[in-house]
Amino acid sequence: MIQTNYNPDVLSCLANLSNDEVFTPPSLVNDILDLLPTELWSNPNAKFLDPVSKSGVFLREMAKRLMKGLETQIPDKQERINHIFSKQLYGIAITELTSLLSRRSVYCSKTANGKYSICETFNDEQGNIYYERMQHTWQNGKCTYCGASQEVYDREDALETYAYNFIHTDNPEKIFNMKFDVIVGNPPYQLNDGGGTGSSAKPIYNLFIEQAKKLNPKYLSMIIPARWYSGGKGLDDFRSEMLIDKRIRKLVDYADSRDCFPGVDIAGGICYFLWDRDNKGICEVKTIRKNEIIKSERYLDEFETFVRDNLAINIIHKVKEKSQNFLDNVVSSRMPFGLVSSVRPEKIGDLDLITSAGNGKISSSKVTSGKDLIGKWKVMLSKASNDHGGQPDKEGKRRIFSRVEIMPPQTVCTESYLVVGKYESRSEAENMANFLKTKFCRFLVSTILLTQNITKGKFIFVPDLPMSESWDDEKLYRKFNLNREETEFIEQLIRPMEVEA
Repeated sequence: MIQTNYNPDVLSCLANLSNDEVFTPPSLVNDILDLLPTELWSNPNAKFLDPVSKSGVFLREMAKRLMKGLETQIPDKQERINHIFSKQLYGIAITELTSLLSRRSVYCSKTANGKYSICETFNDEQGNIYYERMQHTWQNGKCTYCGASQEVYDREDALETYAYNFIHTDNPEKIFNMKFDVIVGNPPYQLNDGGGTGSSAKPIYNLFIEQAKKLNPKYLSMIIPARWYSGGKGLDDFRSEMLIDKRIRKLVDYADSRDCFPGVDIAGGICYFLWDRDNKGICEVKTIRKNEIIKSERYLDEFETFVRDNLAINIIHKVKEKSQNFLDNVVSSRMPFGLVSSVRPEKIGDLDLITSAGNGKISSSKVTSGKDLIGKWKVMLSKASNDHGGQPDKEGKRRIFSRVEIMPPQTVCTESYLVVGKYESRSEAENMANFLKTKFCRFLVSTILLTQNITKGKFIFVPDLPMSESWDDEKLYRKFNLNREETEFIEQLIRPMEVEA
């Protein structure tokens, strides 16, 4: 490779520009490439594919390693460059613009056969960095390949369609007509499906991983949001498949995406992995929080969801050993009273109504579910987490719940809230409210709460304790025999409820 002396690296700068199709910093790319066996870089026959090339940084950094690894086998520098770029490195750009950017950063020319291209053997402008404008295949308003909304993405020729080449084909092998030893990259994370943004938009990164596995490479590594750990929109099957796949031998997990992508806030954190086709076994997990690194070796499918911390697993085991019932059977489902969030209080009515826009009255005739709860004392819990997108604060701590309140009899709420329990007395409801506010309870929820949306399924590890007695953290730590290391772990991750964000 031609040595350059500029600083900063332009691809490091680009890495901070996007919060959707996230550009990858060169330093992070090299961390990901370090997962691969070192002997690959000395193999002149190994084939590498980045199926989601944006800046070309993966291809560029792989080229640097191959240039060094093949130096003794191909001593002539230009011959080595020609061999690596024409016979080993391949990319599929995600848009026309990124195809030009990728060729510029890899071949030093936006056209592979251009005057300034460092590779002398290409006869066409694309070289081995492929891009073809594609259209979505619409059926009932959705793309049959990626699920994109026709209303949003059915665009004129002058606009980018975001119909990504790699996943908009039944047989991606036909693009280059060859087998690849390594597939590595940073896929687009989501598409607007017409129903929301952020964590409510449609995840798409799972489709790239599923498509890559169809090519059956020897190694596969991609960096993706960690939201798949506990499911998410359309991710249940993907999560189950990932957790049982014993070919995932390494998993690097960032609880806060900003520790991985400087300045980029991705709900639930980020992770990258190494999938080794011919080497099934236990997974080496490395969780990173700020400057702390926790390593463990474990199978990913111990629970139905993936718990990122080894200490958290120890705590969950202790809770399960002493508990028969859990709070997911007590917390209400979405819309506990059948009232959507847009419902507003009325001037008259026989019930009190709590909404995110204010309180008032409503007629019991408009309540379509949860009628058994109306005459009871209960606890109301905001469905939206206090933490932005499940991210910790600057001290690395989370609050989890934003609003926990007692609901008297004859009081209902909209779908902005969940209802926890139903009690004959106010004191029982107060005990439940105080239990929910404990760091112990909120920590157990946090182990699988990686987005801002709280559901009953996030309480699968929280014990259903008798509310005839009151609970605080010290009492809970003693009940479940938590040691000092475990209690300090909870204390360092969960901040007091009375402390605002």
